[in-house]
Amino acid sequence: MAYTQRPVTVDRPVRVGLIGAGWIGHFHAESIALRVPHARLEAIADPVEANVADVASRLGVEKTSADAADVLNDPDIDAVLIAAPLRFHSSLIAEAARAGKDVFCEKPGGRNLEELDAALAEADAAGVIVQFGFNRRYAKDFAAARNLIDSGAVGTPQLLRSLTRDPGTDAGLSAPERVAPDTIFLETLIHDFDTLNWLNPGAVPVRVHAVADALVAPGAKAGGLLDTAVVTVTYSNGAIAVAEANFNALYGYDVRGEVFGSAGMVTAGGPQASSATSYTAAGIGAATVRLNVDLFHDAYTAELADFVDSVRARRAGSPTTSRQAPGGTDARNALAVALAAARSARSGLPVEVSAVADLQPAERDIQPAGHRA
Repeated sequence: MAYTQRPVTVDRPVRVGLIGAGWIGHFHAESIALRVPHARLEAIADPVEANVADVASRLGVEKTSADAADVLNDPDIDAVLIAAPLRFHSSLIAEAARAGKDVFCEKPGGRNLEELDAALAEADAAGVIVQFGFNRRYAKDFAAARNLIDSGAVGTPQLLRSLTRDPGTDAGLSAPERVAPDTIFLETLIHDFDTLNWLNPGAVPVRVHAVADALVAPGAKAGGLLDTAVVTVTYSNGAIAVAEANFNALYGYDVRGEVFGSAGMVTAGGPQASSATSYTAAGIGAATVRLNVDLFHDAYTAELADFVDSVRARRAGSPTTSRQAPGGTDARNALAVALAAARSARSGLPVEVSAVADLQPAERDIQPAGHRA
C-alpha cells in the first residue's frame, strides 16, 4: 500500500512518533506532549517495554510498540523524533524519509559519513525535513552571541572556544568500561564542533588536531575510554578554535562558548543555575546546574517547536524560514570534525579534514559591520 500524506492544517496538530524512550527521549516526549504548540505525541516505540510504559502512561499516549517500524508505517503520523542509540540514527532517518515522514534526529546523524550521506540522500529524494538535535543554537545566550556576530560586533572571528564539562562526583565515572570508544568526540564534543561551525558562519574546518586521555578513569583506558580531550580546529577563514571536554566536573554541568575577533569578543554559557550569588564568610558562591535537561530546558523545547513550525510550513506549501535549524550540511560538517578528531587522537598528528570529507559551508559568510571587500 502506498503511503498517503495528509496535509497538516492549522486546526490539526503535527502528530509526532517517538522512536527511543530512554533518558533524552523521555524528556523530548514531555516537550512534545506538554510544551510544544501545534504538536501531539501520537505514538512511542522502544524495545524496552518499561521505558515505553512509563512515558505513555504519564503522557496519555495510546499507541506504543517495541518495533520502530510500527511508527514509521503509521499513516496517522506526520513526523518522527529519533532518540534511539547512535547506531540506528542513519538507518531510521532513511526509513522515515521513505515513509514520507519529516525527521528530527538526535546528534550525531550517523557513525560515519557514508551512512549519513546515504540517509540524507533518501531525505532529499523524499523532500522531507531533517533537523538535528544541536540544541545550543536555541539557548538564549548562544543565540544572542550569534546575533552579535551577525551584526559585526566582533568583527572578523579570529579565536573561538567551546567547552563541555559533564557533571561528576567524587567517585568518578560510574561505569567507565561501558563508554564506547570515541564517545567523547562523536557524542559529547560533536555539540562543540557544531557550535564552533555555527559561530564562524561561512567558513569550514580544514585541519584538526586532538589530544585525549583517560584522566578521570585511567584504569579504563585500555578498553578504549577517553574522558578528557582538547581539540584544535583551523578554519578556511584563518580562524583558530579550541574545543575541550571532560566527563567529571565536580561543580556541575558546564557549557561555554567564546568568539574573539578583530572588533571585540562575545561569550555565552556557564554552569550557574541563576545570576544569584552569595557573599558570606565562607566566600563567594553560586548554585550550579547538574543536568543537561535543566541547563538547556528551554533550548530543548525551542528546537522542537522550531521543527514543528517547519513541518507545518512545508505541509502548507510555505517556505521554511528557520535560521537556527541545523540541517544535513551542519550535521555532516560536525561529524567530519568529530571523525578527524578521533583519527588525530589515535595518531597524535594533525588531520586534514579533506582526508575525511569534502565540506561545504552551511550558510553564507557574514561580513562584519563596516567591512569593505
